[in-house]
Amino acid sequence: MTSHRRSRAQGALWLWTCGYKSTRAKGEKTLKRKCIAIFGFVFLMCVVRVSLAQQKALTNADVINMVKGGLAESVVISAIQLNAPNYDVSPAALIALKKAGVTGKEQEAMLAAMKAAATPPAQPAGASSTPGPTTTAADGQRANSGTAWRMPTVAVLQGGSSQPLTLEKTQLAQTKAKPTSMSSLASDSVVTQALQGGISTATYGVASKVASPVGGATVQQAGGLFSNVMAHRKPAVTYVWGVTNPSSGSVFQNYLPAFAVNFAGAPGINPDEYEPAIVKLTPAQNTCRIVGATQGKENAKASPAADWEIYSSFLEERVPAAAQKLKSGEYKLTPGSPLLPGEYGVVLRPVSKTKKFSGADVARGQGDGFVFGAVWSFQIAIAQ
Repeated sequence: MTSHRRSRAQGALWLWTCGYKSTRAKGEKTLKRKCIAIFGFVFLMCVVRVSLAQQKALTNADVINMVKGGLAESVVISAIQLNAPNYDVSPAALIALKKAGVTGKEQEAMLAAMKAAATPPAQPAGASSTPGPTTTAADGQRANSGTAWRMPTVAVLQGGSSQPLTLEKTQLAQTKAKPTSMSSLASDSVVTQALQGGISTATYGVASKVASPVGGATVQQAGGLFSNVMAHRKPAVTYVWGVTNPSSGSVFQNYLPAFAVNFAGAPGINPDEYEPAIVKLTPAQNTCRIVGATQGKENAKASPAADWEIYSSFLEERVPAAAQKLKSGEYKLTPGSPLLPGEYGVVLRPVSKTKKFSGADVARGQGDGFVFGAVWSFQIAIAQ
């Protein structure tokens, strides 16, 4: 009887031991799973943190470096809109930015980016949570209308079809001669020397498209057509805009051509402040064609301040034409009378002659200064 009881006790002890080992093994497996899960989570957080650290937010110094590096205003604004902001927008910092050549529109983009980062806009019900790029005050109307940035286009209307004109970039020169007439500037020996000395250089950066769904207005780079021809410093000089080549490659025998002009999405400008016009281009010594001229301070083109009334006394041979406004930034342009054989160009001009421009924008051909740096030239030839 005693032996039987001892056997039963040993059996119970064996069963308890087996159960304990089984429970311990299960606990160890569960612990291992938890450790693996925790390690994976920590590793994932480290990867995310490193990734975020690599996306360095832009600072005032970054913007200044882009401006001094010669990037177009539209490119700088796009970079500001597409990168995380970490700007100093205190009054002292804004003044320092202005002195460094950062334009007003670029500063507005910086302010808008900081404001958007501090107070993200509320999303309507059902709307996507993906944030879009911020817009500057100058582009507010474009943002409201949903129009994307794109280079302006000009096309000749021929029956039911159209032929696009090439967008050419003008070059800016300085001379001591007063702008009494286009012919006097074209025959001025100082201007001629500038033409002969700088026509072979072509170093300006290509900018054929700016987020353009149009399919591409080609920008012909005039290169270093003109050089600074000032021999002595004076308070006021004459600024001359010219385009390379003695004649246009677009030749028409229609004396009353009609043009479709679209600058609704032009980067950095308000389309309601401008209208298209036709001007007669003046050939200069069989080397280039002069578009227009005006007087200004010697250092005007270096100033970032918008205080230059360029068009108030602008010299150009403007052709009477009817500009029919179809919508904001879209026009149909027709000469008021048949055009005589010669060189012409479609240009954009401010509606108000007292509109003020930044000399720095004009020199770089960006923002509002773009309108004086662009021309769509064509030639009217005698029918054979």
